[in-house]
Amino acid sequence: MSHCWNNVLIKPDNTMRDALEIINTEALRVVLVVDEAQRLLGVVTDGDIRRGLLKNLPLTETVDKVMNTSPTFAPVDTSRGDLIALMEKKSILSLPLVNEHGVVVGLETLHGALHQPKHANPVFIMAGGFGTRLRPLTDTCPKPMLNIGGKPILETVIRSFIKAGFENFYISTHYMPEQIEAHFGDGSDLGVSITYVYEDSPLGTGGALGLLPKDLPKDLPLIMMNGDVLTKVDFQRLLDFHVDNDADATMCVREYEYQIPYGVINGEGNKIVGMVEKPIQRFFVNAGIYVVSPRVIQSVPMNHRIDMPTLLEEHMDERDKIMMFPIHEYWLDIGRMDDFNRAQADIHTLGMLS
Repeated sequence: MSHCWNNVLIKPDNTMRDALEIINTEALRVVLVVDEAQRLLGVVTDGDIRRGLLKNLPLTETVDKVMNTSPTFAPVDTSRGDLIALMEKKSILSLPLVNEHGVVVGLETLHGALHQPKHANPVFIMAGGFGTRLRPLTDTCPKPMLNIGGKPILETVIRSFIKAGFENFYISTHYMPEQIEAHFGDGSDLGVSITYVYEDSPLGTGGALGLLPKDLPKDLPLIMMNGDVLTKVDFQRLLDFHVDNDADATMCVREYEYQIPYGVINGEGNKIVGMVEKPIQRFFVNAGIYVVSPRVIQSVPMNHRIDMPTLLEEHMDERDKIMMFPIHEYWLDIGRMDDFNRAQADIHTLGMLS
């Protein structure tokens, strides 16, 4: 997604000359016309301006006279592959991204979608758990090394990051680490760098950060993820969200629904004031994927046991810069046997096998 999409937003009463200057300056070849709430009203390209000039409209005319009022756009959670397919089908070079209220929240370009950038951001994968709920499968194999679709779960996770342009990996191990290291080595077979961090005793998801080497990039956030999660989340957009919000940490969350199986009664004293039959409660739950800034990493001492929620709560009290990133893409935490069986079926339809 283009980082300078904010620069191509204009109002309908801006002039054609204003639009032309933005098109020439920003090199995105498009201007997005929005209202005061940044809802998308239309799109202007240099071709629209050229057609306006051919109709003898002066450059001082407002852009609402030449804009395309029925532009192609896409929901912000549309996958990269679907965005590429839509732009190729419509023969367009860029696509506004909007939220559920029609507000512009990004701009994807065909060039940007096709040419995946490389990321120097480290990726830290938690792979030290015992996987007790998957016994007896994990009696002789660490959970991240269980095969899904003919490959270890952890390999599928790493390959999804590689596909997104990441090259520097750190893996936290504890239970049967030799199997993980024997399979991946230093990562050269996959064209990446893999460094292992060993926990002598389990330190919790947050405590493992204290074992990372001190020479991590000082200005780049790190993506952290449990090694037993399958997901199609767009890591580029996750990083963009984190950076745009100047966050200390960003937690990916999933919406979880729970239906109470009884009628719920609201009362005041001994008087019933309301009844709701089997209401559905909706919550956001932790998806086990984080972006963590250097200041948070550096705050964790070596061999200090702490879970990520507790660590993030500490930083919430300090700067109130802990964000949540709702994910709507496929996500599955392979914690139980039915999850493992579901993953075996899902993996063939996800496009994650390579």
